Amino acid sequence: MENFPLTSEDQHQMLAEIGVQHFGEMLKCIPEKLRNPKINLPEALSELDAQKWFCELAGQNITLKQNLSFLGSGCYEHFIPSIVRHVVSRSEFYTAYTPYQPEASQGSLQMLFEYQSLMCELTGLEVSNGSHYDGATALAESLMMALNHTRRNNILIASSVHPEYRLVARTYLQGTHGVLEEVSFSPDFAFDLNDFKKKLSPEIAAVVIQSPNFFGLVEDLTEIEKLVHANGSLLIMMGHPLSFGFFKSPGEWHADIACGEGQPLGIVPGFGGPWLGYLVTTKALMRRIPGRLVGMTKDHEGRRAFCLTLQAREQHIRREKAPSNICSNQALCAMMACVYLATLGESGVKQIAELNLENANYLRDSLGAVPGIEVLTKGTIFNEFVVKFSKPIQKINGELRKRGMIGGLDLERFYPTLKNQTVFCATETKSKAEMDRFVSELKRISQ
Repeated sequence: MENFPLTSEDQHQMLAEIGVQHFGEMLKCIPEKLRNPKINLPEALSELDAQKWFCELAGQNITLKQNLSFLGSGCYEHFIPSIVRHVVSRSEFYTAYTPYQPEASQGSLQMLFEYQSLMCELTGLEVSNGSHYDGATALAESLMMALNHTRRNNILIASSVHPEYRLVARTYLQGTHGVLEEVSFSPDFAFDLNDFKKKLSPEIAAVVIQSPNFFGLVEDLTEIEKLVHANGSLLIMMGHPLSFGFFKSPGEWHADIACGEGQPLGIVPGFGGPWLGYLVTTKALMRRIPGRLVGMTKDHEGRRAFCLTLQAREQHIRREKAPSNICSNQALCAMMACVYLATLGESGVKQIAELNLENANYLRDSLGAVPGIEVLTKGTIFNEFVVKFSKPIQKINGELRKRGMIGGLDLERFYPTLKNQTVFCATETKSKAEMDRFVSELKRISQ
């Protein structure tokens, strides 16, 4: 692309048009002391010294390899087969260009098509897009789909949905006609049906529920689903994707949209990203789906071919008319999920889910026998559960850190009434010996 710098004549003409004599006049609104700040930067380092400095900084990180972690709450440590990284690290995937030209991108397009197919099988729904940035944006886009489809204004969301996801959803709805109202949870952390029935009205476009929810509880959606659809609303179901290998999938619950975080599907925690937002829906909502959608067709010679499909012109150009302005995705992370799911297969996903279920229940039962620790999640759980201590959670976690362990999330941070309560998580990566050691240390700390 050619660059045409401004001449002094051009600059004079532009300043005259604006009505100022020189560029400095345009900075009058900025306090003078802030116009030329002094930046105190250290002396430049050599490449060798810079490498040493960065290594020292990295050495301060608390890693999962060096520390035993029981922290979940939206980010999970799962075993990732080595084949995942080997496949996605191939240069044709790792450096793939945005596949707008299908003739040059068949490999990437096929991988995304397979990802979509596998997510449809996993969730029990019919149409998946090529992914979103993360679970929070996938939820937010699902809400926009519901508002546009039903032409209603209000959305009910369970308070047991990940708190940060709810914050992102509220941000997305700013400036729209959408209104987000929360449904409380009962003392046992389940979706409060009584509060839900009071708030359900003809203006409700969709109801969002997470199962397993933020507290690890697996919800019973039987009555909820009937009430939602009888009201003409959409049911949006979120959840840990591996849980669908054991418990009912969104499709089996008759959900209209399934969305959430795909990080457990072969993607490392990675300091919080990049991750993968999944969004899967029914054929009835296919035209409302945001982001990329890869389809399979035939070329003029009758050979199988892949291309982007069902994308409205408005999504790229007339954006004010578009159902969504999301045009991109997490293609590399979607490929990781694709390889992971293809490697495990249906039986493998079920086995992983069963291991997570067994480990979480074993840890819950073990902690329930420790004086000073009260297990609060009594129902069916997956991966994680809530416990209460007589001491502050920050103090408990600080003591665990000294012992090379990572504790749970302090729930009071998001729920002020849940004082001294935390969520512990045990995935298939934890052995019985590791969980026993964790319980033993907590027994000493909590007394």
